[in-house]
Amino acid sequence: MATTEVARKTFADQFREYRRIFTSWITGPGLWLAISLFLVWAFIAERDSLIVGIVTGSLFALGAIGITLIYGILKWGHFAHGDSMMLSGYFAFTFLTGSIAGASQSGDIELLPVTTSDLPGATDTIWNFSFGYALLVAMALAAIVTGALLVVLDRCIYGPLRRRGSGIVVYSIAALGVALVLRSLMLIFWGSDPRFYSGGIRKATDLPFDIRLLYDQIFILAAAVVLMIAIYVLLYWTKLGKAMRAMSDNADLARISGINTDRIVVWTWAISGVLVAVAGVMLGLQTQLRPELGFIILVPLFASAILGGVGSPQGALVGGLLIGAFQEVSVGAGVFDPGYKFTVAAILLVAILLIRPQGLFGSSR
Repeated sequence: MATTEVARKTFADQFREYRRIFTSWITGPGLWLAISLFLVWAFIAERDSLIVGIVTGSLFALGAIGITLIYGILKWGHFAHGDSMMLSGYFAFTFLTGSIAGASQSGDIELLPVTTSDLPGATDTIWNFSFGYALLVAMALAAIVTGALLVVLDRCIYGPLRRRGSGIVVYSIAALGVALVLRSLMLIFWGSDPRFYSGGIRKATDLPFDIRLLYDQIFILAAAVVLMIAIYVLLYWTKLGKAMRAMSDNADLARISGINTDRIVVWTWAISGVLVAVAGVMLGLQTQLRPELGFIILVPLFASAILGGVGSPQGALVGGLLIGAFQEVSVGAGVFDPGYKFTVAAILLVAILLIRPQGLFGSSR
């Protein structure tokens, strides 16, 4: 009897050890192997969709990096991030055209007497792009306005909650309320009709490996890469970035060390605003501007941040590129209809929470 009990206990211990090893492999090297096999297959079978997914994913990455920065500093997720992205796109639209509601119909409301399109030669197309430098100036102005808006929102809404010691649920509800307000403002001032930065046929080019891309998509990818490099340099090679990382690790210790944490919070919101503004404008250039797109885009943004590992900027970058690739390839391969493209992000979000909640670059502890 005793021998049987010992054998049963030994078998149970071995089974638990094998299960631990299997689970560790599935959520570690096995997961990376599955991702690598998917990318190789996609490059062979759905090359065009994969490249377009990387372009779209670069926009997700910019927004996800902003979410990661806010979470790293303030320890909660900003659910108004998607609507902030769309609002910045509409800001750029108004700076470009000077119009708000009814911009595509008679009876336009001209809000601005002078626009970026009025600058000398601003509407002349750059190279083979569909836009001139008027859009670039409008994007820069939208980035300034969006960054300032997020700082004001923090001072007026999130800051008082922080001083009261509110919990994460209160922050989340407040952010959802802000998202609804921003979406309502977009509907009031710009209407529900889609808006476009430029009309006409956009030029495309053939690249090696039988890849065909729009020139505008090349610009989007290049601009996103430049901005990501700038964020990396900011975080790891500047005094401000070191202070932000110190506050992310331990806010109390950073405060005791002499770091002005209030100033770091302001810079976090401002930088996130610039990232989200550029992403919003380029998303409008890639597709179109629609008020409801801010809510739809929120799931891919959070899926990108969580897939890479919340709190990891480099993880948000990889997560964004992977989410974009999975979405476009699944549609290109006929797995999902284009209208259900963003469902892929929701599925991946649930899957990563079940398999590896800490994300690809998150700590297992």
